[in-house]
Amino acid sequence: MKNKKMWIIIGVVAVVVIWLIAGYNGLVSKEESLAEAKSNVENAYQRRADLIGNLVETVKGYAAHEQETLTAVTDARVKGFDIDPATVSAEQLKTYINAVGEAYPDLKANQNFLDLQSQLEGTENRITTERRRYNEAVKEYNTSIRKFPTTIIASLFGFDKAENWEAQEGAEVVPTVSFQ
Repeated sequence: MKNKKMWIIIGVVAVVVIWLIAGYNGLVSKEESLAEAKSNVENAYQRRADLIGNLVETVKGYAAHEQETLTAVTDARVKGFDIDPATVSAEQLKTYINAVGEAYPDLKANQNFLDLQSQLEGTENRITTERRRYNEAVKEYNTSIRKFPTTIIASLFGFDKAENWEAQEGAEVVPTVSFQ
């Protein structure tokens, strides 16, 4: 009889130890998922910081180049056809009209601006997605440390409540992108 009680006590202790280990390991996994989610938000912010300034400068540079090119082509055409309407021949007028009708250089700045807009939108969507995932991980983690009986393990081993990702003060103001 004494031997049977000892095995029951050993069994109960073993179940409690296994429960503690499993609960602790589960909380560690959730805490690591939370850290990963936060890192993903920071990674998206870093992408924005690395990308946007460079894209804006590239678009500005290309737009300035196109403006210079278009101005030079227009000036050259005007200077090349500096004619006096009173003395113009039919041949000169025909040549002038054909030249004016020629296509100007194929300018790409508009597409660059559209690509920049697309990159801005995509970057902000990535940030929003990662923030949402982080807040979902916070919810899952906080729920698990508050549920009984896991709350006992959380308090024994110092698992504290995590905070949701919140916007910084002034984040509700739309940032401006300047090309000047």
